[in-house]
Amino acid sequence: MTLAERPNPVLQSDDIPSTPAEVVDWTPTTPLSSAQTPPQRDETIQPYDPERIRRQYQGQWFMVTQRWLAILWPFARFVFRQWWDSKTGQTKAKEPVRAAELREMLTRLGPAFIKIGQALSTRPDVLSSGFLEELSKLQDQIPPFDNEIAHRFIEEELGAPYHEIYIELSPDPVAAASLGQVYKGRLKTGESVAVKVQRPDLAEQIALDIYIIRGLAVWAQKTFKGIRSDLAGILDEFAGRLFEEMDYIREGQNSERFIELYGFLEDIYVPKIYWEHTNTRVLTMEWITGIKLNQPDKILAQGIDAGYLVDVGIQCSLRQLLEHGFFHADPHPGNLLAMPNGKLAYLDFGMMSEINVEQRYGLLLAIVHIVNREFESLAYDYVRLGFLTPDVNLEPIVPALAMVFDNALGASVAELNIQRIFEQLSDIMYEYPFRVPAYYALIVRSLLTMEGIAMGVDPNFKVLNAAYPYVAKRLLTDESPELRASLKELLFKDESFRWNRLENLLNNARNISDYDLGGALHQGIEFLFSERGDFIRDRLANELVKTLDQLGQDTLQNLARQVQGQFGRPDASAIQNTATGNLSPSATTANQQTLAHLQRIWGLLQDTPGFDASELIPVLANLLTKRQTHELGFQVASGLIQRTAARLIREWLVPNGVDRQTLVPNSFAIAAKP
Repeated sequence: MTLAERPNPVLQSDDIPSTPAEVVDWTPTTPLSSAQTPPQRDETIQPYDPERIRRQYQGQWFMVTQRWLAILWPFARFVFRQWWDSKTGQTKAKEPVRAAELREMLTRLGPAFIKIGQALSTRPDVLSSGFLEELSKLQDQIPPFDNEIAHRFIEEELGAPYHEIYIELSPDPVAAASLGQVYKGRLKTGESVAVKVQRPDLAEQIALDIYIIRGLAVWAQKTFKGIRSDLAGILDEFAGRLFEEMDYIREGQNSERFIELYGFLEDIYVPKIYWEHTNTRVLTMEWITGIKLNQPDKILAQGIDAGYLVDVGIQCSLRQLLEHGFFHADPHPGNLLAMPNGKLAYLDFGMMSEINVEQRYGLLLAIVHIVNREFESLAYDYVRLGFLTPDVNLEPIVPALAMVFDNALGASVAELNIQRIFEQLSDIMYEYPFRVPAYYALIVRSLLTMEGIAMGVDPNFKVLNAAYPYVAKRLLTDESPELRASLKELLFKDESFRWNRLENLLNNARNISDYDLGGALHQGIEFLFSERGDFIRDRLANELVKTLDQLGQDTLQNLARQVQGQFGRPDASAIQNTATGNLSPSATTANQQTLAHLQRIWGLLQDTPGFDASELIPVLANLLTKRQTHELGFQVASGLIQRTAARLIREWLVPNGVDRQTLVPNSFAIAAKP
């Protein structure tokens, strides 16, 4: 095989980090007033262009070499000290010192390396608690730059001295992040605001570091043949987003697009942007009071459930990645705050990214195939997602994937850990011709960061366990051909309907707050009785025949027992034999299990919020006029008649001593459509 309307309280915050945004083709659904309209973007700001940066630094050997040494020397010293600690048995004792050294080193090296440290600060499965605590300071405790520079930038960007714009502005920044620092202020209209001002010479610092790191990536890819991933492409994806972060107008636009797409979700909050006081290097937004999501004890002390807010964040992340494709690519704890009113505030919409529809469906189907251990289908998902080329032989890859995901899944979905899977996948990606697409790097970073935050609240948290209810909801409600085909593949195997999987989907989907069961049933019924539903109707007819036949047999058996018990009639056993048709115990058990599944499914429907059986009556009445309904009824009736006739022939017309099962099959094929 080869938006919902957003509440607008004036809030305050003691813990607001900040960062900037990406421009995306987007028009708000509600017109903006002139005061709300984003200012004209500074055309002198250039987007990320690796070729332009290469030309800029190609002849500047002294500057590049000096920066190389500035990067390599501290890293070499740090690695040596770690090695010496292990040799002398002082690793644990020296951990606080080494953690502080690493944080200070990354801070000195600048914004690109600070971003790396921020990502590491959310991975309790990669670094020890001492390093995590120290690196978490990189989220909003970077040394600030001079206030005079910040005040000058405000005047240059907004056209007036800061004291003419803000009636209050904190004398020093309340937080300093990798790309800028934040002041607390108050507008003349009374609103408390956060004023973010960009660091000086930011573009030059980042461009030089990206040039050096990209050169190293290109060299490594050419030198080491085992590296099949597009390292330069992955770095370009990251660098492109980093350059977009340096334009605060883009961040504001991304913020408004985010609330437009995800503001309907319960307990999600995004601060308001004040466009009349925002420009390329200065951003003014609503001040938010909150506690970082990775501080569960402090959140609990406020009477808020940190675990619930983690789940809110996961559900929002799933919609970002799998529904609209516009996602927050930098969800570190400093950008996720638990508000006093119990809402989860998203901050810093600078590093945003987007994946297309094909990639979103590919990711969704991959989750389904992982959960259901359908590894051959998963191998094709990797082709679809661009990890494997279409001409790759998948036969040896399928068992390798099975080994990885069987180990990762363990006994249930709850055992799945994304970091664990990535670690085990690295081995087979080295052995087989996998390549990591550039777009995938930011998705992995976002997922791993969210999982790291969640594990800080609950060490046993597993992202996929929290994700599957949403996936189930999408499978049951999405009308796209890709997911309809996947649902069919999920529910049918070897001509048999897998009732247990439908039961599992319904049980998971009902846990999603915006799951519209009534809408799902309407869509399902419409699809079932449309031209596209022929395949499912045929198999449903077969299942209905078997189920109704079993119900009839059970009824006759009960009748036979009553006759025998009350009258002791000798022919009662004959009635019972005719009823059962000498069914094998396994066949009878299978039919009884189907009945049990149907009973549980009906119970799940009744227990699902929003279910109202009376709303289905008009839909069912309309179905009675459809040709497909008549065909289904004819198939079921014909199948029941043929099964009954087969049993009568076996029991009454075939002579004793003849193999009745061979001569007359237990049931005929379901009749062809009229």
